[in-house]
Amino acid sequence: MLDVSHNPLLVIASLAVALMAGFTGLSLTRGASRLQPAQRKRVVAMSAVALGGGIWSMHFVAMLGLQLPVAFFYDALITLISALLAILVTGIALLLLHFGPRTAFRVSLAGAIVGVGIVAMHYTGMSGIEMCTPVYTVHGIVLALIASILLCIGAFRLAYDDTRGPRSILLGTFGFGMSVFVVHFAAMAGTGFVEVAGTALPARPVISNEVLAFGVTLAAFVISGGFLLTGATFGETPAPEPTTAPLPPTAAPAQPGPDAATGQSSAPPDPKPTQPLPTTEPQEAAEPPAPQDPPVARVPYEKDGRTRFLAPSDIAAIRAEGHYTIVYSGSERLFCPWSIAQAEDRLASSGTFLRTHRSYLVNGAHVSAFERKKDTGVLYFETVEALDKVPVARARLTDVRARLGL
Repeated sequence: MLDVSHNPLLVIASLAVALMAGFTGLSLTRGASRLQPAQRKRVVAMSAVALGGGIWSMHFVAMLGLQLPVAFFYDALITLISALLAILVTGIALLLLHFGPRTAFRVSLAGAIVGVGIVAMHYTGMSGIEMCTPVYTVHGIVLALIASILLCIGAFRLAYDDTRGPRSILLGTFGFGMSVFVVHFAAMAGTGFVEVAGTALPARPVISNEVLAFGVTLAAFVISGGFLLTGATFGETPAPEPTTAPLPPTAAPAQPGPDAATGQSSAPPDPKPTQPLPTTEPQEAAEPPAPQDPPVARVPYEKDGRTRFLAPSDIAAIRAEGHYTIVYSGSERLFCPWSIAQAEDRLASSGTFLRTHRSYLVNGAHVSAFERKKDTGVLYFETVEALDKVPVARARLTDVRARLGL
């Protein structure tokens, strides 16, 4: 067996590539299930390239750091197959998650598929080594497979929880990155290398370490670019403050209709009288019915792959989450497909919701305390497990205090 060592800088770089790929791929798919099918397919394809390409890039960044006492090369076709395998398997897993009900079983199945794909990609890529032969142990393969499946299931369950918020994505990113990293080096720990004695340079096309480094650097550059682009919009991006919205149509003044007694229209006004004559008895002409307020909307939210509905009275607050919102109700944080502007508009008729901040819409019935902080304020929700407090912006302080009777 040949002596094996690793370049520590490239080991660290491989972990960074895995983490960036995980963040990019998982961030791209946030909210994808609410897109139209054609657009959803494009998002899933881009995410599969990011995640699958990240698996492949991490592996070969680490392999560039592999130090053996003999020269070795890579078969071009097998190396390409390993990259395509990682992207294909990841794409299958994402299709399961974004087309069809997202149950706990489907999330675990998707994680298991990616776990198997990581191991398959690793050993496929290793089989492309020329000039020396990798030798595997059974316990090394079994350990890598079990670790990969369990870690990937855990990573996907973290990333695809009920909220799919920033915290979920970050935890899933860490889980995914560590899955790829740990599985690679667990498999390498159970792998030895034997020099193929008397072997000349192979006649088949091979990839030298320099050519591989170029390809891996290009892939890492693309992943890093995707990482920066998604990271720029990853944090809470509140929906823009709504501009002055058109007022709802008000009932036009009732036009005089036909007189009930004479049946003749009183529309053409008599030019002589300048003001209406007082009447002592109410006229019996039917008045137009007063416009009715629209019914209070039920608020939709996504859970277990289904769209469910919640009564506005059960909602304590709504927080902007990009183009969507998070609804706080009791002990739950629920993902709502409405934007904060839509929620404010549709819940206006309830009379209990007030905008306290560009990112928050609050149900005043659930507010337990108010605290003034110079020119801003804080609302507290002591009976709501999922929510502690909500900020009150300076521009909205006066309105909030008035609505609270202060």
